[in-house]
Amino acid sequence: MEELRIQKYLSQQGLMSRRSAEDAVMRGKVIINGKKAVIGQKVVPEIDEIMVDGVIITQKSENKKIYIMMYKPAGVVTTMSDEQDRLCVADILDKEEIKGRVYPVGRLDMYSEGLLILTNDGETANKLMHPKHEINKIYHIIIKGELSREIIKKLAEPIEIDGKETLPAKVEVIELKNGKTKLKIEISEGRNRQIRRLCENLDLIILKLKRVCVGKLNIGTLKPGQWKYLNHNEINYLKEL
Repeated sequence: MEELRIQKYLSQQGLMSRRSAEDAVMRGKVIINGKKAVIGQKVVPEIDEIMVDGVIITQKSENKKIYIMMYKPAGVVTTMSDEQDRLCVADILDKEEIKGRVYPVGRLDMYSEGLLILTNDGETANKLMHPKHEINKIYHIIIKGELSREIIKKLAEPIEIDGKETLPAKVEVIELKNGKTKLKIEISEGRNRQIRRLCENLDLIILKLKRVCVGKLNIGTLKPGQWKYLNHNEINYLKEL
């Protein structure tokens, strides 16, 4: 586990600049494991409890909530284990680094890729998954063929899944080129295989389906198979849902 100087760590978390962090430390506003921090003091975020202005930024590992963003590759199952011995998201994580058990929030089917949240915070996971919160999810999808305006309009219409009609989707064309259509599709429910069912209803062939956003969380520059801890601002966003 990596040791970081306290001012560098606070800066990396997006809480403040390094200069502001140094000022906060000098004014006694930063507490590490119950004691006032000093300039240059090193911390291990996975172990040390850090407070700023009375607010816990990290907790000691036995109580620590973990929030991870992963770029799930296509062909990987969204489970922590698999009876058929298929590659699953647990195989991508560095189990030596992560001090605690995490679980995927919702699912991306085996053939889809993109943003997946994993956490051990059950309350936050329920907020993300519950339809009443209507958290928007954005997908980039490549479909075989250059679609007509009529078909694209139909993709936005509600469909019935498990006896209940979905909310309309928002559909934008990103590119029509070389016999393919790239679309941005935004939905607010994330019902079971909703995007794939939208396409199946219109006999469309999906070449690639990638989730890029969940609410305000964006996959950014992550590449397939990469993951990162959410920063302080991203965690606060989840807690405020």
